[in-house]
Amino acid sequence: MKQKEVPAYLLPYLHGQVILLDKPLGWTSFDVVRKVRNLTRIKKVGHAGTLDPLATGLLIVCTGKFTKEINRYMGMEKEYTGTFTIGAITPTYDLESEPIQLRPFQHVTPADIDRAVQQLTGPIMQVPPQHSAIKKDGQPVYLAARKGKEVQLEPRPVNIYSFEITAIELPVLHFKVVCSTGTYIRSLANDLGQLLGTGGYLSSLRRTRIGEFKAENAFSPEQFQQQIANLAASSEGQSNSQL
Repeated sequence: MKQKEVPAYLLPYLHGQVILLDKPLGWTSFDVVRKVRNLTRIKKVGHAGTLDPLATGLLIVCTGKFTKEINRYMGMEKEYTGTFTIGAITPTYDLESEPIQLRPFQHVTPADIDRAVQQLTGPIMQVPPQHSAIKKDGQPVYLAARKGKEVQLEPRPVNIYSFEITAIELPVLHFKVVCSTGTYIRSLANDLGQLLGTGGYLSSLRRTRIGEFKAENAFSPEQFQQQIANLAASSEGQSNSQL
């Protein structure tokens, strides 16, 4: 399908731009892409690394020729902050499903947590969540999981470069993680809960960095929309001044 003609002020996006966006809570990564596509009137738009709807933070969105760089951005290390909650598990390893199998957690000490964290730092083998978009036999495994079917997933090598518990407010553990691409923070939460003997799940997540790109430099969708509106107004003003 041919790209429709776009106004001159949007041509930089047609040719190619890297846009840093701060994904809001509840939005899918594709919601952000659709927003950029609608605002820029550019069809060739993609993102470099999915964030779940319950996560917030940095999403790199590429337009035009920069969509060819998406795989490179996806391969960069990621930094996350958020919270794990111990004393229960959830089928999805996060709050997309209800906590079950409640267990005591009051006995857990900072030393216990530190030992568990050390075991999950460095090169590790990680099993992805059953509720994930990983494909097996050509189908995303979450489709089987939603039907109550368990799919056998093989552990995959990932690298946890840094894993820090920044505050302890039992049953909530605040964390900061720097990791390789392909890491599931939900699985990290589940694995930590298993090591502590209490169960655990991801209760909040924010992606703060991808490579050298930081969330603090990202636009909210509203800010990006305003930027496009400003470009349109400036272009209209220039056109009027030439009449």
